Amino acid sequence: MTSTPLSGPATIAALPRDRLLGEFSLWSADLANMEADLKRIEAHVDLHHIDVADARFTPGFLFFPDFVARIAKLTAKPIHVHLMVEAEIVEEQTRQFIEAGADLISVHAENGEAGLRAVKLAKELGAEAGVVLRLETPVAGVVPFLAHVAFVTLLGTSIGVKGQSLSEKACNRLIEARTLLKQAGREQDIILAADGGIREQTVPLLRGAGAQTVVLGSLAFGDKDLAARMAWLHALETDIR
Repeated sequence: MTSTPLSGPATIAALPRDRLLGEFSLWSADLANMEADLKRIEAHVDLHHIDVADARFTPGFLFFPDFVARIAKLTAKPIHVHLMVEAEIVEEQTRQFIEAGADLISVHAENGEAGLRAVKLAKELGAEAGVVLRLETPVAGVVPFLAHVAFVTLLGTSIGVKGQSLSEKACNRLIEARTLLKQAGREQDIILAADGGIREQTVPLLRGAGAQTVVLGSLAFGDKDLAARMAWLHALETDIR
């Protein structure tokens, strides 16, 4: 376990709710110069997003607990770990990544009962929990998780593949999710996130449809004037009231 108490729930609860958040995907950072990239983005990032993949639930392998442990020593910003893994390992992965320093663990609704157990475990271990939905899964799949999570993330592209265009279904799915949050009485408690297909022309659409954070990749890491990029992002308004 980490030597200091995890501050996951308090850290996530303190995120701004009056503007679009900047969630930076470290998959798009310069992995050979990670420390330099972290220093460059520290003043602009609201939370770091780290994808984890087991090459079964999604193509390829992605990051490991020791990577998260290293990142946790280099930043004061919260760390959001997105577990793209099969149900039989999601609970153990939840434990390992929280022990490494994750503040927020998001599991897939497609993991079913194992995902719900992982959410419970995350909270028992002092972190916050979220749920993620693949593009092809009906939005109602998040409903069993709504009483237990602080984040709902909808993927706007096929899972685990970079560089795809945003699905034409993505915005309507966000609107549907917002309706479900209202029906559950959790609209003020849960942050609605959009992940995948994040481009300059798509972010305003996602924000208009109710996204409260977007997972930024090359749009952030590839911009030489990051302060201007984030000022633009923060100024975007939602059509959902």
